[in-house]
Amino acid sequence: MDIDKYLRICEELGEEPDPQKMPPDPSEFPEEVQVAFFISEMLEDNWEGMSGTYMGKLYHNLEYLFDLYEVENRKTVLFFIRMLEVTIVNYKAEESDRKRKAEERQSSGGGKKYTHNVKG
Repeated sequence: MDIDKYLRICEELGEEPDPQKMPPDPSEFPEEVQVAFFISEMLEDNWEGMSGTYMGKLYHNLEYLFDLYEVENRKTVLFFIRMLEVTIVNYKAEESDRKRKAEERQSSGGGKKYTHNVKG
Protein backbone atom coordinates (compact mmCIF):
# COMPACT_ATOMS: atom_id res chain seq x y z
CA MET A 1 0.00 0.00 0.00
CA ASP A 2 1.28 3.45 -0.80
CA ILE A 3 0.83 6.66 1.20
CA ASP A 4 -1.96 8.01 -1.01
CA LYS A 5 -4.01 4.84 -0.62
CA TYR A 6 -3.47 4.85 3.15
CA LEU A 7 -4.58 8.48 3.38
CA ARG A 8 -7.69 7.80 1.26
CA ILE A 9 -8.65 4.88 3.50
CA CYS A 10 -8.21 7.03 6.61
CA GLU A 11 -10.35 9.75 5.04
CA GLU A 12 -13.09 7.29 4.06
CA LEU A 13 -13.12 5.81 7.58
CA GLY A 14 -13.01 9.24 9.18
CA GLU A 15 -9.81 8.37 11.05
CA GLU A 16 -6.76 10.51 11.71
CA PRO A 17 -3.67 9.12 9.89
CA ASP A 18 -1.22 7.46 12.28
CA PRO A 19 2.44 8.16 11.36
CA GLN A 20 3.40 4.81 12.96
CA LYS A 21 1.09 2.92 10.56
CA MET A 22 1.75 5.07 7.50
CA PRO A 23 3.74 3.24 4.83
CA PRO A 24 7.15 4.78 4.15
CA ASP A 25 7.67 6.85 1.06
CA PRO A 26 10.09 5.09 -1.31
CA SER A 27 12.23 8.24 -1.45
CA GLU A 28 13.02 7.77 2.26
CA PHE A 29 15.07 4.64 1.51
CA PRO A 30 18.77 4.66 0.60
CA GLU A 31 19.55 4.71 -3.13
CA GLU A 32 20.47 0.99 -3.25
CA VAL A 33 17.08 0.04 -1.80
CA GLN A 34 15.26 2.27 -4.29
CA VAL A 35 17.22 0.67 -7.13
CA ALA A 36 16.38 -2.78 -5.71
CA PHE A 37 12.66 -1.95 -5.76
CA PHE A 38 12.97 -0.64 -9.31
CA ILE A 39 14.92 -3.63 -10.68
CA SER A 40 12.79 -6.13 -8.76
CA GLU A 41 9.65 -4.83 -10.46
CA MET A 42 11.25 -5.61 -13.82
CA LEU A 43 12.20 -9.17 -12.96
CA GLU A 44 9.75 -11.84 -14.05
CA ASP A 45 7.67 -13.55 -11.36
CA ASN A 46 7.95 -17.33 -11.03
CA TRP A 47 4.72 -19.23 -10.25
CA GLU A 48 4.51 -22.98 -9.69
CA GLY A 49 2.19 -24.25 -12.42
CA MET A 50 0.00 -26.82 -10.67
CA SER A 51 -0.68 -25.14 -7.33
CA GLY A 52 -0.26 -21.52 -8.37
CA THR A 53 2.26 -20.97 -5.57
CA TYR A 54 4.46 -17.88 -5.91
CA MET A 55 8.08 -19.06 -6.07
CA GLY A 56 9.86 -15.71 -6.29
CA LYS A 57 11.67 -13.91 -9.08
CA LEU A 58 13.51 -15.22 -12.13
CA TYR A 59 17.00 -13.74 -12.35
CA HIS A 60 18.00 -14.67 -15.89
CA ASN A 61 17.97 -11.02 -17.08
CA LEU A 62 19.36 -9.43 -13.90
CA GLU A 63 22.82 -8.79 -15.32
CA TYR A 64 21.27 -7.16 -18.39
CA LEU A 65 19.18 -4.85 -16.16
CA PHE A 66 22.22 -4.01 -14.02
CA ASP A 67 24.14 -3.09 -17.18
CA LEU A 68 21.25 -1.21 -18.74
CA TYR A 69 20.70 0.98 -15.68
CA GLU A 70 24.41 1.19 -14.84
CA VAL A 71 23.96 -0.21 -11.33
CA GLU A 72 27.22 0.35 -9.48
CA ASN A 73 26.84 -1.48 -6.19
CA ARG A 74 25.44 -4.73 -7.58
CA LYS A 75 26.08 -6.92 -4.54
CA THR A 76 24.19 -4.57 -2.24
CA VAL A 77 21.32 -4.10 -4.68
CA LEU A 78 21.07 -7.87 -5.18
CA PHE A 79 21.01 -8.33 -1.40
CA PHE A 80 18.03 -5.96 -1.12
CA ILE A 81 16.27 -7.58 -4.09
CA ARG A 82 16.59 -10.95 -2.33
CA MET A 83 15.34 -9.47 0.97
CA LEU A 84 12.34 -8.04 -0.85
CA GLU A 85 11.74 -11.36 -2.60
CA VAL A 86 11.82 -13.34 0.65
CA THR A 87 9.36 -10.90 2.20
CA ILE A 88 6.99 -11.22 -0.76
CA VAL A 89 7.25 -15.04 -0.91
CA ASN A 90 6.51 -15.28 2.82
CA TYR A 91 3.60 -12.84 2.54
CA LYS A 92 2.05 -14.72 -0.39
CA ALA A 93 2.50 -18.07 1.43
CA GLU A 94 0.78 -16.69 4.54
CA GLU A 95 -2.00 -15.20 2.40
CA SER A 96 -2.50 -18.54 0.63
CA ASP A 97 -2.56 -20.35 3.98
CA ARG A 98 -5.18 -17.92 5.34
CA LYS A 99 -7.36 -18.46 2.26
CA ARG A 100 -7.00 -22.24 2.53
CA LYS A 101 -7.96 -22.21 6.21
CA ALA A 102 -10.94 -19.93 5.51
CA GLU A 103 -12.11 -22.31 2.78
CA GLU A 104 -11.70 -25.27 5.15
CA ARG A 105 -13.74 -23.50 7.83
CA GLN A 106 -16.40 -22.62 5.29
CA SER A 107 -16.60 -26.13 3.87
CA SER A 108 -16.80 -27.72 7.33
CA GLY A 109 -19.40 -25.23 8.55
CA GLY A 110 -21.33 -27.45 10.92
CA GLY A 111 -22.17 -30.58 8.98
CA LYS A 112 -25.50 -30.70 7.17
CA LYS A 113 -26.63 -27.76 5.15
CA TYR A 114 -30.34 -27.22 5.03
CA THR A 115 -31.78 -25.41 2.06
CA HIS A 116 -35.50 -25.79 2.69
CA ASN A 117 -35.77 -22.18 3.93
CA VAL A 118 -33.84 -20.73 1.00
CA LYS A 119 -35.98 -18.84 -1.48
CA GLY A 120 -34.87 -19.38 -5.01
